[in-house]
Amino acid sequence: MTNRPTLPPELTQLVMDHLREVPDFPQPGVLFRDITPLLADGRAFGAFIEGLAAHYAGRVDAVAGLESRGFILAAPLAVRLGIGMITVRKGGKLPGPVIGVDYTLEYGTARMEVRPDTVVPGQRVLVIDDVLATGGTASASIELLEQAGASIEAICMLLELTGLGGREKLPGRPIDSVVTFDAA
Repeated sequence: MTNRPTLPPELTQLVMDHLREVPDFPQPGVLFRDITPLLADGRAFGAFIEGLAAHYAGRVDAVAGLESRGFILAAPLAVRLGIGMITVRKGGKLPGPVIGVDYTLEYGTARMEVRPDTVVPGQRVLVIDDVLATGGTASASIELLEQAGASIEAICMLLELTGLGGREKLPGRPIDSVVTFDAA
């Protein structure tokens, strides 16, 4: 499956130029890809948000940021587009009333929640987060947003780790991954 529509290659290059690889973090054998250099460079981060805004302008009515690093991307993008931001949080972190969806982790379950009054029925929503790996968080969040009445227009992931099944948990969904890495 290919990304539809394709993000500008300049955004991929911008992220790659500001990505730090940290071997053996958080445990031996893991290569952690750190986005904080991008966030710390105001000019680069601004250019990144501008590029996303140009790509999604006129296509969405709200940006849904997934806890927690998705918030860092969603808030400035929503402001730049002049639209609202929906916060999709881990269970127990939003004041009620909330609706939630449980999903399976490798060793247990987790829950994502949203305040349904922050979603306008039929609203075209862009879901954004920092990493797509196994797809559990994204899948649960999308199910939750649709329960609240949103229409998912697009999904944007800063980094995608292929080979972990994330894309397969979102069949038929338009996923824009800025940078893709093989997880193997």
